[in-house]
Amino acid sequence: MDRVIRFGLRCALIAVVAAEAWFLPTSQCAAADINPALQASSEANIALRHVLEARHHLVAAATTSGATTSGTATVPATTNRGLPTGLTYTADFSISQPYGNVGSKTNWLPGGFDGVLGYGLNPTFRASLSYYELQHYPVGFNSGTVPLFLQGFAPPIGTVDLAKAGINVTTKDRFFFVTISKLFQIGPVPLVVSPIYLARWSKVGNGPSDQQAFMFNGFPVTGLHTRTAQYNALALTLPLLSTPRMFGTLTLAPAWLTHLNGLNQQNHAQIYEVLYVEYAIDDKTKIFAQPQVSKDYLPPDPYAEHVAGYFFGANRKITKDTFVQVSINTGSPTNYAPYGVDSLTCQALPCSQNPVVPHVGALKATQLQIQFGVGSPSILPF
Repeated sequence: MDRVIRFGLRCALIAVVAAEAWFLPTSQCAAADINPALQASSEANIALRHVLEARHHLVAAATTSGATTSGTATVPATTNRGLPTGLTYTADFSISQPYGNVGSKTNWLPGGFDGVLGYGLNPTFRASLSYYELQHYPVGFNSGTVPLFLQGFAPPIGTVDLAKAGINVTTKDRFFFVTISKLFQIGPVPLVVSPIYLARWSKVGNGPSDQQAFMFNGFPVTGLHTRTAQYNALALTLPLLSTPRMFGTLTLAPAWLTHLNGLNQQNHAQIYEVLYVEYAIDDKTKIFAQPQVSKDYLPPDPYAEHVAGYFFGANRKITKDTFVQVSINTGSPTNYAPYGVDSLTCQALPCSQNPVVPHVGALKATQLQIQFGVGSPSILPF
């Protein structure tokens, strides 16, 4: 039984969709949201690394044996080579701090909890349940001055300084994954196929849920759970690179909404793409890069957003079972602009908080993670 407990401290510098009261930024995505392709690749990379390392060892053993027995090579038997077997679990806690000019909210954000429970029947089949909590604060939502419109009138009737509003626009998102990983061997090429179910839900600001109003095509939309959705995905992870110091994989994951909701207009497959490359400086230290293309599709989105993101980082083993890891990721949607709150619309005069609704653009997200833990370093599927 392989048990891994990870207690992590993450100082996250986050810019993500969030809102409360009459600033109700809900519709567009951020790169720090969960990516199902990353969820699949984190487990698949373990299996592919084990398979490829075992192959290297076998070749080296065969070469050594052949050189000492007059050409008769004897390859030693191998043990578990693939996905982790037996019961595994992971737990960590996190705290976050906003990055950049975010107006009035500059103190620490509420903490989060992550947990993963998995079981491998054999080196080729594994199932896992995962739960993640992310807390966010949006850059660009209350740090500028935006025009204020009156419903039905074209010119603005004034401006509003968002930074002086003094409101809490933090968001806590929760994610639940069910993942099945199956290792296949097609000739000399190992690959991992991973069916995934993902459910997400949120709490916005100090409110009890994520029901918020926003402007769409000049009219207010109300009554939507703006950050609640469910997805199905099918991920395929292939090895690209394997040397004594370097390792790389590519994950492709078509994903679908389980059902259309809110303003969603279509539900064809959205392809998530993740490239992972690592370099081992020595036996204890690795650096890695992980560019990705994500798709975010929430109820306020008529069509999926295309988010180009980049992960970079390094980890080092302190002792056999402890490590430290630092990573940074950044990204923004390529098909939505501008970022943040674009304008506010007053539904009736005099303008008060309740009838004022924001028009929301897309979000650029940047996050820094510092992680201390026991077990093996990993990247959460942001």
